[in-house]
Amino acid sequence: MDVITTHTNADFDCLGAMVAAARLYPGALIAFPGSQEKAVRDFLAVRPEYLPGVVRAKDIDLDAITRLIVVDCQQSERIGRFSGLLERPGLEIHIYDHHPITEQSIRPTGGLIRPCGSSSTILGGLLMEQAVELTPEEATLIMLGIHEDTGRLLFVSTTRDDYRVAAWLMERGAQVSVVAEALSQELSSQQMGLLKRLLTTLKTTTINGVNISIAHATSDQYVGDIAALAHLMRDMENLDTLFVVVAMEGRIYLVARSRILEVNVGEILRRFHGGGHATAASAVVRDQTLHQVLQRLEEQLRVEVSPRFCAGDIMSAPVKTMPDSVSIAEARDLLTRYNCNAMPVIAAGRMIGIISRKIVEKALYHDLGDAPAIDFMHTEFMRAAPTTPIADIQEYMVEGNRRFVPVFKGEELAGAVTRTDLLRHMYGGRRGEPGALYDVGALGFSPKNRSIAGLLGKRLPIAAGKLLHDLGTVGDELGLAVYAIGGFVRDLLLGVANLDIDVTVEGDGIFFAEQFAARHGCRVRSHRTFNTAVVIFPDGAKIDVASTRLEYYESPGVLPTVERSSLRHDLYRRDFTINTLAVCLNGASFGRLTDYYGGQQDLQERLVRVLHNLSFVEDPTRVFRAIRFEQRLGFHIAPHTENLIRSAVRMNVLNRVGGLRLLNELIQILREKEPVGAIVRMAGFGLLPFVHPALKLLPEIRRVVEETGRVLAWFRLLYLPDACEQWQVYFLALGDRLTNDEFHDACRRLAVPGRISAKVFSHRRQALGTLDAIQRRLRRNPEVRNSEIYDWFHGLPLEMLLYLAARANREEVRRFVSQYVSHLRQVRCSLDGDGLAALGLAPGPRFRTIMDRLLVARLDGEIVNDEQERALALLLIASDSGAGVAKMHH
Repeated sequence: MDVITTHTNADFDCLGAMVAAARLYPGALIAFPGSQEKAVRDFLAVRPEYLPGVVRAKDIDLDAITRLIVVDCQQSERIGRFSGLLERPGLEIHIYDHHPITEQSIRPTGGLIRPCGSSSTILGGLLMEQAVELTPEEATLIMLGIHEDTGRLLFVSTTRDDYRVAAWLMERGAQVSVVAEALSQELSSQQMGLLKRLLTTLKTTTINGVNISIAHATSDQYVGDIAALAHLMRDMENLDTLFVVVAMEGRIYLVARSRILEVNVGEILRRFHGGGHATAASAVVRDQTLHQVLQRLEEQLRVEVSPRFCAGDIMSAPVKTMPDSVSIAEARDLLTRYNCNAMPVIAAGRMIGIISRKIVEKALYHDLGDAPAIDFMHTEFMRAAPTTPIADIQEYMVEGNRRFVPVFKGEELAGAVTRTDLLRHMYGGRRGEPGALYDVGALGFSPKNRSIAGLLGKRLPIAAGKLLHDLGTVGDELGLAVYAIGGFVRDLLLGVANLDIDVTVEGDGIFFAEQFAARHGCRVRSHRTFNTAVVIFPDGAKIDVASTRLEYYESPGVLPTVERSSLRHDLYRRDFTINTLAVCLNGASFGRLTDYYGGQQDLQERLVRVLHNLSFVEDPTRVFRAIRFEQRLGFHIAPHTENLIRSAVRMNVLNRVGGLRLLNELIQILREKEPVGAIVRMAGFGLLPFVHPALKLLPEIRRVVEETGRVLAWFRLLYLPDACEQWQVYFLALGDRLTNDEFHDACRRLAVPGRISAKVFSHRRQALGTLDAIQRRLRRNPEVRNSEIYDWFHGLPLEMLLYLAARANREEVRRFVSQYVSHLRQVRCSLDGDGLAALGLAPGPRFRTIMDRLLVARLDGEIVNDEQERALALLLIASDSGAGVAKMHH
């Protein structure tokens, strides 16, 4: 006999999962092991037609059970009398659950346990895969389970599977109105009274540097859905971690919610024989008083809560320093170059003081630029260790009005905590409230400790996830911190497929790449000038590896000078905040997200924002990248960033950029899937004249550019083996109204490689002349033979042909290009020179004449097979002096 059950105090996810399991196990009995939540009881009381065939657990003969199916639960303490079966030899135990497996979990013989928004999703997904038909009532109950546990598909734990299964259930007749009614119940008077008592007792204390909030109350009667009250309290009071403890009907009910990694409420409440996630959990305790449970909870928290951060958690390393021999003026240059407000002074390998920008500026004001910097440095400073509590550093900075604390390992300068580091640590979480993208933590949560490990598991293929772990493992073995950075992290958080993984290493990136390659059978290509390397896998896949570094520009528009630096400085050198996110790959910290510059908030607000006001002056090509990211991601360039772009254009800084760098940025834009919007934005910012002064996006040019998109879409649908360089077609369209001399001047400005000019752009004059000739020909006679079309277009590159199709004003011309590209250019004769010789033709100029005539006959349908071609060739060979041989039409 099969029995389907769940945990006590069952919710809608339990009900939906049980209903779905009943379709997977026909004939199985459904039995609640105990009571249900009040919302479930109220729903079934109002809508009895939805009630599945439920059997009371006490009426089931336990000895007759051969297979126990447990949904939404893995703890034996929570399945009532069915827990007595678990040790029976030969009993099959199938578990379907979305909670994580623990040491206390029931060991199943079958089923499916995996992370997603609800257990109803897991079972509903299996029904969907097997194309099982459901009644509208069954579909509604399963949908109800999904919506409850995913917060109507809005909780950060929601996955794509939840949406897919919900959509399938809609198609099976699930009633969304019924779901909304069941989940939209107002708080009862009993719940309102309990909420008021809980708010009265709510108290927040600090345990190991972490804020923990606990509320407790006693109720003379049972009050259901305490979880809803806990959720409401957490949001009302904006709490990091909340434990609600309620005594009623001889039992103590615990519900917990956590937004921070230091408090895993699922693990804590498992000590009370409960269960759940790291962020949400519950438990029921019997035979203890409220006071005993509260005391035990506090003791457990002091054991389980990880101590909060020390200097080593937030310090920047390595630290830029200056020698004791520098002058005040030289100190100013160093502080500016490395974008520092304070810097340690080193003598004979030891730190002897700190020089600040404020002191340097005052000294310069007094004309002391030639004076030794050591005469004005701070010689009294806090000597922190990596284990120094952040609270101690905060007190020192605030009370002493200091902005820089060096961190030492023994006598070695290991890092530094700046005032900026401290502020970002304290308030970084405010820029990333839990929102629609993913779970980013809570207030006061250090940017270095927001874990997206779960997201990596959900959104990456298994092979990619393993690769990230392998990179972290090698980093651990070498003692190096390893991060995935940039666009890969950005797109991961946005849910955009991107397996182009860039890795940065705090240390020697080339050494790391070589060691990783040696362990995994890869090759390495190194670039020691920039401290970068490319790891090349046997299948040709590549990973870029770099050392954390900073860049500074000797003058605007030139390539930067590169030096080894800390992760924070490495991220600061990047173009936009959304590209400054880094994910740690080392084992102990795998998945921890670093966000120094507010990239998460800009992702949520869909903004492209530069990191500092000189960004476009230092590297003007970032203007093009801003437009490219804006259009590709569907974002907006932030207003201040727009102003900086317009200022850079007015300053003509793009004239200082080399042609090849400008061309590379233009190519990347024109290779985008839909580049028209980016072209319009470039024109709006006044960027096109930097390619050529006569280049403008006139209405007729915009028409050609937009038509180019449609022509390229048509070409892609042909699925031809020919490779087409999309950017070249768009570039031809963009320069449509330039004269040939102006077009070639633009190519010289952009340093277009000669091979591209020779292959494509050198044909521009011929192609435009051909287009004019075709239009004149059509005015004389609209009837055109295939051989004429072939003669017009033969020899033109594919990119030029597609440009002509987009430029043409007459539909007939587009049809001719289409006919040539898709069919005529593939037409070939079966006979070649050897074949004609075998037929008796003596070598000479008639070879070419006869071959041309055979091709014309093939194109125009005069001959349709090899036999006819051979007969025509014999006729032509036999004719006197080539009589009857027509020339190709020109």
